[in-house]
Amino acid sequence: MTATTATPAERRHNRAGTMTVAEVMHPGIVSCSEAASPAEIARIMVTCRVHCVAVMGLSRDGHKDPVIWGIVSDLDLLEAATDPASQTSAGDLARQPVISIRPTASVREAARAMVDNRVTHLVVVNPDRVTPVGVLSSLDVAGVLAREDE
Repeated sequence: MTATTATPAERRHNRAGTMTVAEVMHPGIVSCSEAASPAEIARIMVTCRVHCVAVMGLSRDGHKDPVIWGIVSDLDLLEAATDPASQTSAGDLARQPVISIRPTASVREAARAMVDNRVTHLVVVNPDRVTPVGVLSSLDVAGVLAREDE
């Protein structure tokens, strides 16, 4: 009997399919109000060393709990810099809808969601409480792919 050895590409593919979002995500949410200016968002990104900020607002369904209703990425901020008059607040800049994923989903599922929705960040949501628990970025996924072949 001969043993077959997986290629490095096959090992990366398998790792992305077996590792969960919870294992590689950044816990917690960096956020701002929907009234925050592009300069305020930029300061938050620089200070917290993040590439996206969740825009918090009141629920549109009448509940009084704040909810994430948009995401401003570093690319959205650059877009605002090219036409500052058109986008004056986080509410104007925020990408909607927020694309979310469960912490138990595989990194491969998360990568597919990013590609399908053309986003670089997913909000990780606890399905039991429907609350955000973290953020998964395309760089987090790249980190899984970049690991030395195990």
